[in-house]
Amino acid sequence: MSSKNAFYAQSGGVTSVINASACGVIETARKHRRHIGKVYAGRNGIIGALTEDLIDTSREPARAIAALRHTPGGAFGSCRFKLKGLDESRREYERLIEVFRAHNIGYFFYNGGGDSADTCHKVSQLSRKLDFPIQAIHVPKTVDNDLPVTDTCPGFGSVAKYVAVSTQEAALDVESMASTSTKVFILEVMGRHAGWIAAAGGLAGNSSREAPHIILFPEVEFAETAFLKRVDQAVKRYGYCVVVASEGVRHPNGKFLAEAGSRDAFGHAQLGGVAPYLAALVKERLGHKYHWALADYLQRAARHIASKTDVEQAYAVGKAAVELAIRGENALMVTIKRISDSPYRWKTGEVPLARVANREKMMPARFISKDGFGITAACRRYLGPLIRGEDYPPFGKDGLPRYVRLKNTPVKRKLKTRFVL
Repeated sequence: MSSKNAFYAQSGGVTSVINASACGVIETARKHRRHIGKVYAGRNGIIGALTEDLIDTSREPARAIAALRHTPGGAFGSCRFKLKGLDESRREYERLIEVFRAHNIGYFFYNGGGDSADTCHKVSQLSRKLDFPIQAIHVPKTVDNDLPVTDTCPGFGSVAKYVAVSTQEAALDVESMASTSTKVFILEVMGRHAGWIAAAGGLAGNSSREAPHIILFPEVEFAETAFLKRVDQAVKRYGYCVVVASEGVRHPNGKFLAEAGSRDAFGHAQLGGVAPYLAALVKERLGHKYHWALADYLQRAARHIASKTDVEQAYAVGKAAVELAIRGENALMVTIKRISDSPYRWKTGEVPLARVANREKMMPARFISKDGFGITAACRRYLGPLIRGEDYPPFGKDGLPRYVRLKNTPVKRKLKTRFVL
């Protein structure tokens, strides 16, 4: 039988392990050449498909593809470009099918978060309407850990490890200088609607004395008076206070503490910084000397301290996506199923994309302490296994990690028409 080619693309904010998923997809596809001919990657995500800017991954040697497993960033480029509904964006969806038809592509692997799951679902629907079969499988990725159904999301475990370690290390620094210097340290982490990353900071301490003394979640309305009281109490009792704050913390009226007034490419509110907002509040109301930091891109790019669990899961979902496709499955997202906490055991599964697209998984109430400023034992049991183990990249004699850069050889265009975004 003649084999179809596959299209793979990376979407949204990349992670330190998204390339491990790419590695899983490409290496597994190469083992099934009877079903899958070549794997074409989209340059800069789905935009590469729309503009027929494809990358021929078959031109890369096996060792380069294997090195993706320990390389951060997005090897083929990513994008923040959301395809809307089929009626609103029909031109774009029909262009995708036109490109897929021209390049004999029968498999669509989209590696991203909730918006990518939605796009993947719509592609599978349109392919049926246009009578051009495409097996669309969503490969999950998001540092926010907010995709539903799956126990966790590849990318989250490594961010969680980075935030927990950074909180622990910064706290030791602040504590050692607190008598004559900084009294309050605030670390701002990602998490627009869900507080999973902020919660991970809680793993740094095991008692009320140990940092972080306060965690601020998007799921809990910001109570200014209670927050300031807790900061002052920590400073008086322990000599210092460490706060881990999610970027998505909101006022009781629903407005972000740090809303800047602009919107990103997905229509989400641009946030200007909750840490400086809180720091100014502490200075004005309490007079304590402070420092604040934004984990920002560092938290999601830190492959040097990635969680071994996360790396293994990222590779596994890429591998499972290909295996589902060659079995004839369609319109599914690969999931991670937790079998047990101790010992930690897991396996991959799948869920229909209709149950995933445009849905978010928030922190459950049972994971947040009653006072709203910390995590519970149940949350620790959930988070703990996700940050375990180290999977260091190879280091060179210069002391820096050895990351791979692919050649990213372009595929010759076949369509006469050019697509303008």
